[in-house]
Amino acid sequence: MKKIAIICPYPYDIAPGQRFRFEQYLDYLQAQGIEVLLFPFLDKQTNNILYQSGKTSQKILGVLKGVGKRFLLLFQLYQFDYLLVHREAMLIGPPIWEWIACRLLGKKMILDFDDAIWIDKTANNSKLIGKLRNPAKTADLCKWAYKVSCGNEFLANYAKQFNQQVIHLPTTIDTENYHNKIKQHQANKKIIIGWTGTITTMLYLDIIYPVVAKLAQKYPIELRIIANRAPQNKASFIKFVPWNKNSEITDLLAFDIGIMPMMNTEWEKGKCGFKALQYMALGIPAVVSPSGVNGKIVVAEENGLWATSPEEWYTQLERLIQEVSLRKKLGEAGRQTVIEKYSVLAQRSAYFKLFQ
Repeated sequence: MKKIAIICPYPYDIAPGQRFRFEQYLDYLQAQGIEVLLFPFLDKQTNNILYQSGKTSQKILGVLKGVGKRFLLLFQLYQFDYLLVHREAMLIGPPIWEWIACRLLGKKMILDFDDAIWIDKTANNSKLIGKLRNPAKTADLCKWAYKVSCGNEFLANYAKQFNQQVIHLPTTIDTENYHNKIKQHQANKKIIIGWTGTITTMLYLDIIYPVVAKLAQKYPIELRIIANRAPQNKASFIKFVPWNKNSEITDLLAFDIGIMPMMNTEWEKGKCGFKALQYMALGIPAVVSPSGVNGKIVVAEENGLWATSPEEWYTQLERLIQEVSLRKKLGEAGRQTVIEKYSVLAQRSAYFKLFQ
């Protein structure tokens, strides 16, 4: 029986990136006779306070605890056939751990990432982690890896500069066991325009607020935000719903329209379209900024809509507010796209091959 150690930043079943990059494949891998053990860098207590203000001493102790656990883990690596490192082994500092694991101990490391993690993102919501991060180490991690798994072609092209064993594995949705319900669109009702995400991506909503404010003067609509923190904007047309794993699908199904506004920098080109995929999987029509992979996942007028300016956002949202038939058509086509190309079922064989 093969044995895999998954080295990841966050505790199990908390971070969207982890849930949809590898956690939803764990049962499948185990059914194929592969034993999998997870080793998060942060414990739950530290993770809960990391992006809050204050509590600096607790954060430092939590991060140091994570560093200590990582080095103790080195003594257990002999028992594993593969190491799947999601993004990086430690949230701070140089890639010492990976160098020891790969170069000294000769372990086969599969590096997996779904963001342009080599870019210095100064807008990190934890100043402590932001100052101590070392994004330049991504190049070395790619060089030392046995294989590199990337969430889109932009990321894969970066990795190919350093490693020839690069696999493009899109972020996927479990359409059989989790996103397995379909939105029932109705006419003559209050329209809910929805967005889901975290505090780290909430800045993109600044693009949308003025547009929805204008639409709210003409139509009975609501901008519903599902996130781990409430938005600073307290406008009357905004409703905040705290993210909850147990009610996530029900909360998303309340959306009539799903939105994914973004900028168009190198950082956004590394995004993997996760929000759009979630909406589409549930039959909710998606309106997206066609930045990066969004422009490939969403084919304009076929399985969703594009918007590149405030004027286009207004026009596209108004079309969907007015036309229930368009919402149904795009929602159905979007779900079919996810099932065929971006579902766990469609990609699990390719995922399994990572460990062969």
